[in-house]
Amino acid sequence: MSNSQSNNEQRITNNEDEISLKELILKIKEWISYLWSKKWTIIIAGIIGGALGLAYSFIKKPIYTATTTFVLESGEKGGGLGAYAGLAAMAGIDLGGGGGGIFQGDNILELYKSRSMVEKALLDTVDIGGKKTSLIDHYVEVNKLREKWNQKPETKDVVFNAEPNRIKDSLMTDIIYVINKNILSVAKPDKKLSIIKVDVKSENEQFSKLFNEKIVQTVNDFYVETKTKKSLDNIAILQHQTDSVKAVMYGAIYQSAAVADATPNLNPTRQVLRTPAVRSQANAEANKAIYSELVKNLEMAKITARKEAPLIQVIDEPVYPLEKDRLGKIKTFLLGGIIFVFLSVLILLSKKVYKGILN
Repeated sequence: MSNSQSNNEQRITNNEDEISLKELILKIKEWISYLWSKKWTIIIAGIIGGALGLAYSFIKKPIYTATTTFVLESGEKGGGLGAYAGLAAMAGIDLGGGGGGIFQGDNILELYKSRSMVEKALLDTVDIGGKKTSLIDHYVEVNKLREKWNQKPETKDVVFNAEPNRIKDSLMTDIIYVINKNILSVAKPDKKLSIIKVDVKSENEQFSKLFNEKIVQTVNDFYVETKTKKSLDNIAILQHQTDSVKAVMYGAIYQSAAVADATPNLNPTRQVLRTPAVRSQANAEANKAIYSELVKNLEMAKITARKEAPLIQVIDEPVYPLEKDRLGKIKTFLLGGIIFVFLSVLILLSKKVYKGILN
């Protein structure tokens, strides 16, 4: 009895599944038939969408891309100065060459995005049509930001090269945000190589090229200056000490000669008269030894500085005409048409389902 009942329930379930599948197929056929009856509406919507896409391709300005690629090779660390480290330590000098630096890994990529570097590049002076102006003023002009700012009293007369203030810093922050998000991109095309690629994309060809050159120059100069700062400071200290010891040594030599000249016929029985000359000669010999070691340390420090100086070799730099990225007319026509066809189908089906629910 129970087996018969379960078989009946199974047949009922199968029948319901068949009815549901049949209803689904019939519903799809109904929708297709309905959409076919509205084919001219869909076609007209596609044509309108294609026309709007084509119009957008004419209105949209092309994007100009300025690209610089360069090889970055960090300077050597250490430089084989182990044998001279003790001598340098005795003189109170650190010859450098140890430890990591602030530019380990991909830190230089983030340096390009930093506010200080972007702001410094924007505030730099450029030649626009024979007229000297700051790069940020050129950016404001080509993007017509001044027209918008003139509508507010607090931003009407803002000058970026003036003393820092809240309004100027706020506007600068907004500009740097837009540049980092939409205009400037820095990356390594291959993680295994030391090649860095800097792209600047904007609707103004001249700004793209000028900003690309300025940001690369600003960051690379800062990079080299920072990497060699410690070594250059050591060289300056060593040079100062070497010059000081040299002056003292020359003074002792001069004093010894002066004492000898003052007593040309020295009485052999008066040895005390020889004391100034002996003292001056001893000072001269001591300073000579110190001077010799300082000169060695100075030359080694200079060698270290040359080894630690990073090599930045530009491979490609932007030249006119820049690469231009313009929306293709056929592509935008087809894309606009597809979008409008999809929207028209969605709207027609939504209206049919809504009417069916109401009925």
